[in-house]
Amino acid sequence: MKKSLLLLWSAAVAALFATGALGQGDAAAGEAKSALCATCHGPDGNSELPINPKIAGQNARYLIKQMQDFKSGARPGPIMATMVVNLSDEDIEDLAAYYAAQTPTLLGADPDSVELAESLYRSGNEELQVTACSACHSPTGSGNALAGFPAVSGQHPEYTLEQLEAFRQGARANDADGMMRNVTERLTDRELQALADYLAGLH
Repeated sequence: MKKSLLLLWSAAVAALFATGALGQGDAAAGEAKSALCATCHGPDGNSELPINPKIAGQNARYLIKQMQDFKSGARPGPIMATMVVNLSDEDIEDLAAYYAAQTPTLLGADPDSVELAESLYRSGNEELQVTACSACHSPTGSGNALAGFPAVSGQHPEYTLEQLEAFRQGARANDADGMMRNVTERLTDRELQALADYLAGLH
């Protein structure tokens, strides 16, 4: 387990230096550019549609990377690819700054998922060499802004489960050094569902 954690943090540091310093972005300018984004993500980034992610309060580094990955094709998603294709680097940084400054709303966790999911989230599974989710996403689910690890707290469980399954199937592969793919391929359908339900109320 300690070795796995060391590898994760080493990958995080490498990714941090590889991406270099990102611009700060202008939140006010981002708000002015966000009208089209609001169609799916809501005016303040708190999407009411379960299949669309809530991006309010998400760290800017992560948001920038995801928009860049949609634009380059590193992350599949035809709708998002269309949305970002004409965005400049400045546009992307401004939008990220705006959504990062918003306050996320929380959902409630499914009580039936708490015991199983909390154990995985906080302790992982040493036998299966599954590192605790909290090592990257923090004990409260707020993520790690410096390393670009996303906040997962309060996210729609439908969206979270879709992404976990996409990582497990290899349909999504824009995770640093395959970290998410390595974790999800070791977990059962029941465990992925439990985690998705649990994260909805984590804070």
